[in-house]
Amino acid sequence: DAPTVVRYSKGAVGPAVQAVGRVGGMDVLRKAGTDTPDVLLVSVGALAPMCLEIAGLLDQQGISTTVVDPRWVKPVDEALAPLAEQHRVVVTVEDNGRVGGVGSAIAQALRDAGVDVPLRDFGIPPRFLDHASRAEVMAEIGLTAPDIARQVTGLVATLDGRYDAEMEPARD
Repeated sequence: DAPTVVRYSKGAVGPAVQAVGRVGGMDVLRKAGTDTPDVLLVSVGALAPMCLEIAGLLDQQGISTTVVDPRWVKPVDEALAPLAEQHRVVVTVEDNGRVGGVGSAIAQALRDAGVDVPLRDFGIPPRFLDHASRAEVMAEIGLTAPDIARQVTGLVATLDGRYDAEMEPARD
């Protein structure tokens, strides 16, 4: 009784990623290596392998990262807010539209829970994309492991005050 779209992906299903633990209904794919973790990285669906790659790149920069797969996107798992509160930054990565996507739902859930942690969401921008392969589109919109790791590194550095001197206005 309404328009319906069924989309069949042309790509292959990625490799299975084993969970190393569980928090609420979420699979923990990687635990941060420190007691005071920097980043909670929320991986959505097929992007789990890429999120593990991002975590590895962040680790090389001295940024500890926990990676979780919520297994379902809405409603947001109640265990996410307490977990987010243990981290300095929350990052969501989805191959879905950012507007009204998982990142938006998680941001709302954190606000509702009174968790005031910076959140950065990565996903597909609300615009028409050029026809290309999946890899080309992902690269064009900055949805690759190096692109995301670079932005998250900058965000964490800003929280640490590493860029304060550079941001001060020039003096005569």
